Amino acid sequence: MRLKRAGVLFLLLLMLPLSHPLRAQYDNPVLRGLNPDPSIVRVGRDYYLATSSFEYFPSCPIYHSLDLVHWQRIGYALARTSQFARLGSQHPSTYAATLRYWKGTFYLITTDVRGGGNFYVTANNPAGPWSDPVRVDQGMFDPSLFFDSDGAVYYTRRGPSNTRNIVQAAIDIRTGHLTSPLRTISTGMVTDDAEGPHLYKINGWYYLIEAEGGTRFLHMETVGRSRSPWGPFEKDPANPWIAQHTSWDFKVRSVGHCDLTDTPGGQWWVVCLGTRHPEYASFSLGRETFLYPVRWQKGWPTVRSDDINNLHVDEPTLSSHPWPAVPPKDDFNAPQLNSEWNTIGPLGVAAYSLTERPGYLRLHGQAANLSFTAPVAFVGRRQTEWTTRSTARMEFTPAAENEEAGLVVFMSPSYHYEIVETIRSGHPVVILAKHVGDMQEVTATAPIGDGSLLLRIDSDSDTTRYTFSWAQSDGRWHVLGTGLERLISSEVANVWTGAYIGMFSSGNGKPCAHPADFDGFEYDAPG
Repeated sequence: MRLKRAGVLFLLLLMLPLSHPLRAQYDNPVLRGLNPDPSIVRVGRDYYLATSSFEYFPSCPIYHSLDLVHWQRIGYALARTSQFARLGSQHPSTYAATLRYWKGTFYLITTDVRGGGNFYVTANNPAGPWSDPVRVDQGMFDPSLFFDSDGAVYYTRRGPSNTRNIVQAAIDIRTGHLTSPLRTISTGMVTDDAEGPHLYKINGWYYLIEAEGGTRFLHMETVGRSRSPWGPFEKDPANPWIAQHTSWDFKVRSVGHCDLTDTPGGQWWVVCLGTRHPEYASFSLGRETFLYPVRWQKGWPTVRSDDINNLHVDEPTLSSHPWPAVPPKDDFNAPQLNSEWNTIGPLGVAAYSLTERPGYLRLHGQAANLSFTAPVAFVGRRQTEWTTRSTARMEFTPAAENEEAGLVVFMSPSYHYEIVETIRSGHPVVILAKHVGDMQEVTATAPIGDGSLLLRIDSDSDTTRYTFSWAQSDGRWHVLGTGLERLISSEVANVWTGAYIGMFSSGNGKPCAHPADFDGFEYDAPG
């Protein structure tokens, strides 16, 4: 009888729906491509997460999940050019944000390091609209908010650059005014270089977690606890509790800048930034969002080293809830760009149109080439995998040799590869131009005929290089040339961002006489 009952139970287990596994394996990162400095909040059974944008606009994407593994971008906290105009910032760069929820209102606090300082925006719906910014102070970066159960609200951030401590003050969340002096609450748990603080109250203890060691390969996460939100904070004897800088062979590196959340069932999880590497050192996808299960031991949070060292995590998860996949091709038939796309800075919005020629993305080439501090005609999306294919059909009639339009793999203004149409000696050509620091060179040129031009960029995980190709009406593809991924990687370019693949146009000194029209863009990332 026992054997029979066991057999029935086994069959019942097999019949459980796949969306409710007893044990599941998920893959990191859960947000791929440029998505650093994750901050997470749970509202009932819904999870919301924000990441950094730096120079890209709209800024501070907001994601939604029901299972912590599958995320859907639902909007941006900074989606209006007027929000930055109120800060007096034309060329903003938004560093790490903290997302919090309190009594029906979502709060996102961040920093514009190019003059806007620390500020926060609010919303009743995380998908937006979000409010105009409320200034807090002009201090350093990585601000965080903590709403205590007694109604007090605390503002915590990186301290002055000459100390690199963590400082904190009480704040009037209605006005943004600090109601107490800023005071140092941590000088670092392991090093004297602390940033990215978050404060929590768990089981009567105030926990302060912070990122240390810089956000490159020595990155780590530390923790302390106190009975008071002001400290002093007892350091975890096992600090750092999250780190992956002891070997170059790890699949993931630079792990840190974390944020904790729980589930309705009482489990704990942590989101962190990290980097994937196709070879020994370089990476170009940017810092991405990773998810790890948390266990509590003797009152301290812990994460298994095996979970951090691998891209696959074997752990019971919430009921799986994937979202519909984003279609690989955008036909530009909508009145607005979908959420995959960004411009460089809010001023880039004026350089494109979806209505002047319906069904096309029209770019008006600006006087500036690709730049973080001038209006540019650029619309791009994150590269999310090492192996990708990006294809676009373009119509463009350059009027002079300075005018160009096409596709670009963009890391920064000084580090990018572009395949563009221009003219040479009065005839249209397609060229491959490489910008690697102070080395700028056209490495290949091919004559083309009149009419639309198909452009393609392939990235390959085996060769870690980009391949640039073109075709015309006959549909025959021609390889124009290649470029090494590592020469424009984040370490070489010395930026905090990751690779974007996009469309752009420039007059290289003056506006283009004619626009560039893109008849769709297809992005395929099989992994």
